[in-house]
Amino acid sequence: MLTSFPARLRSIFGQFISTFTMSTFASTAFRRTAQASRAPYWQARAARFTKQQVRSIGDHGTKPPLPPGSPQKSRVVAPKTRLAVGVVFVGTLIYSMATGDVEHTEPPSIAERDSLSKRESGVTQTSPMRLRMEQFIKSKQEEIVRELEKVDGTRFQVDKWDRPNGGGGITCVLQDGNVFEKGGVNTSIVYGTLPRAAISKMRVNHKALDPDVESLEFFAAGLSMVLHPKNPMAPTVHLNYRYFETANADGTPNAWWFGGGTDLTPSYLFDEDVIHFHRTIKDACDAHDKTYYARFKEWCDKYFYVSHRGETRGVGGIFFDDLDETEKDQEALFSFAQSCLNAFLPSYVPIIEKRKDMPFTEKEKAWQQLRRGRYVEFNLVHDRGTSFGLNTPGSRVESILMSLPLTARWQYMHAPEKGSREERMLSVLKEPKEWV
Repeated sequence: MLTSFPARLRSIFGQFISTFTMSTFASTAFRRTAQASRAPYWQARAARFTKQQVRSIGDHGTKPPLPPGSPQKSRVVAPKTRLAVGVVFVGTLIYSMATGDVEHTEPPSIAERDSLSKRESGVTQTSPMRLRMEQFIKSKQEEIVRELEKVDGTRFQVDKWDRPNGGGGITCVLQDGNVFEKGGVNTSIVYGTLPRAAISKMRVNHKALDPDVESLEFFAAGLSMVLHPKNPMAPTVHLNYRYFETANADGTPNAWWFGGGTDLTPSYLFDEDVIHFHRTIKDACDAHDKTYYARFKEWCDKYFYVSHRGETRGVGGIFFDDLDETEKDQEALFSFAQSCLNAFLPSYVPIIEKRKDMPFTEKEKAWQQLRRGRYVEFNLVHDRGTSFGLNTPGSRVESILMSLPLTARWQYMHAPEKGSREERMLSVLKEPKEWV
């Protein structure tokens, strides 16, 4: 907050007088020293004029010319002029100093606040949820990448990037590996501003959002992952866990919520694999709320539905969004998201280890490519996360489209043979099952 103008003016004027006095004294001392140092030189030059030259000059009634190269006499400015210039200068300087910090009174953005907080004290249990979620997903990214590299025997390519207005991410991609044709494990931290139109849409699910503001700062942090194995007997898997927050002008949360989920997309159905996947997820849900698994499993089946095909993308898992204070308190929901993310490796690694080296035919590989075509259709047509990312200014398109498979296939009017494994797979996709 600015101090009162008279008090500030007195302070500034005192500083100015002190500075001005010192600079005047220094300037005078310098000028006298310079003149003293030049005197012997010009005295010697003057001695070189002959009496005849001096007499000649005097006869003409003019002053002797200065020796070549001598300093010209400075022009004297009238005292009143000097006073007027000084008053204008002093007044301008004082006004500039008194008002110079007005432009810095805007509150810092939440990106600036978070950056300062991390530098000064790191991330602790008392840090804003923004920073705690960011720290957690980055640590899980490192763990998941490390374990998947053991499975594949190939290192992920790590690409770190920054956003101009704060935030950034780490994109870890594995392509043409021994086990995975393509895989990505990404973290993304986004700071930005929501316009009034976006706030109005979000208020449908979040009444805490202020409807009377023109814009709100927001923060989003998420870990997303997709793995597309080479072997058609091994299923594709996807997960995403995220936290979203809008902020008031003072940096405090205006509204917040968690979202996320994980789902399995096999090309060939192994019931024991799907049961293991769902049971592991259910155990994570049950530790927090016995109703969560059934609610979020149904939500997943509805969300990952390719409506123009009349089938789900895969055999499901869980999906949830917009979990805020109307569901549970922030700490409880953060703990739930942590449990779900911690359940990924035990839910999927045993399956990929079992299926990655199974034999397969060219026909089975072609079926896998057709199923991947459905995966592409869902992501580009229906997925909210992809749409949000592509419509966010400054978003990183390569990271958003990392979820797409390296190869896919579209075949006109394809239909599986009656009684085949492909037909059984399709029947489950058209009528989702209860697995546990």
